[in-house]
Amino acid sequence: MHIPESLQDLADSEAVQFLKRPKTIARIFAGVFSLVVFSSLLTDGHQNNTESSRLHCVLNSNSTACGFAVGAGLLAFLTCLAFLALDTHESRIGSSRFKTAVQLLDFILAVLWTGIWFVGFCFLANQWQHSPPEGLLLGSSSAKAAITFTFFSVLVWAFQAYLALRDLRNDAPVPYKRSLDEGSVALTTLSPPSAASPVNTPPAGPNSLNYASSALSPYLATPKAPRLAMMPDN
Repeated sequence: MHIPESLQDLADSEAVQFLKRPKTIARIFAGVFSLVVFSSLLTDGHQNNTESSRLHCVLNSNSTACGFAVGAGLLAFLTCLAFLALDTHESRIGSSRFKTAVQLLDFILAVLWTGIWFVGFCFLANQWQHSPPEGLLLGSSSAKAAITFTFFSVLVWAFQAYLALRDLRNDAPVPYKRSLDEGSVALTTLSPPSAASPVNTPPAGPNSLNYASSALSPYLATPKAPRLAMMPDN
């Protein structure tokens, strides 16, 4: 294991460069926000009120709201861990198709989680608005923390979707492109012709004919008729 000898070597190490990436920072923040959401409602999300000893959800006594926050937070946290593990092995992925598939999956999940957290924020905020604060003994701070970090999760997952879309656009270009050539669509390569294979350019002129390969010229040439010679009469 290589031990850095100075702070400059430590700053230039692969681990520090990986942690400084915007994608890595966004995944860490998304994982922390998800951890706060599901842990706060998992520990203090169910409390008893002053009239009964039965446990109720602090969000308007709606168990669906607490279950949604705990389940979504746990799944989002596991998603962040999985993609962080994939990011550490990104340089070792040799197949461009597999890399593109991972980037596409990252974009789809980021957009999906953005929508889930937006709906969750609206749902949790609505349930908290209809919750009677005087009936709760504890749990109000946990509910406020869950709603706040749900809103932050919307922003950070939207940023991850933007980064995933940028990676898809900055992927390796396709080696062929479509071009319009005299009214017909043709496939042309992007690389310039090498010196080993020069391109035959037809000579200018309306009546001039040129063939692409000189090997076909003996077969395409019109045979000439033999000439008749007059023999002298002895």
